[in-house]
Amino acid sequence: MDHDLYNTAILTLAAGIPHLGKLENPDGMAEKSARLCGSKVSVQVKLDDAGRVSDFAQEVKACALGQAASAILGQHVLGASLDELTAARDGFAAMIKDGASPPAGRFGDLNTLAAVKDYPQRHASALLPFEAVVDAVETALAQ
Repeated sequence: MDHDLYNTAILTLAAGIPHLGKLENPDGMAEKSARLCGSKVSVQVKLDDAGRVSDFAQEVKACALGQAASAILGQHVLGASLDELTAARDGFAAMIKDGASPPAGRFGDLNTLAAVKDYPQRHASALLPFEAVVDAVETALAQ
């Protein structure tokens, strides 16, 4: 285990993922998986009249990095718009792939996962929850 990557903050996040389970009658849902490691994240959303996430559930079968990212998503997703979620996904990807600054705003806690940059084989797993939630909200808005 690499102690720089799997630090106490990441392991603490991984141990406390909010909004686990399923929703009744979600407006949108999506499932994403990482082929390399087998991690899988499923999310379900309900949207309010303004298109913001009003309810959220997730099922997470992932490594500690995917779990930590799911925890950050779960802590801040309620009230988020598609634009915010897309910006978080894209900013997180830029942070871990290109060394960009962490996303600003409600998902700024993603800076906890900055060390993932040095482990390209872990990028896909860490990004799963944000890719899934964007897809789920897009699905909900298309209906």
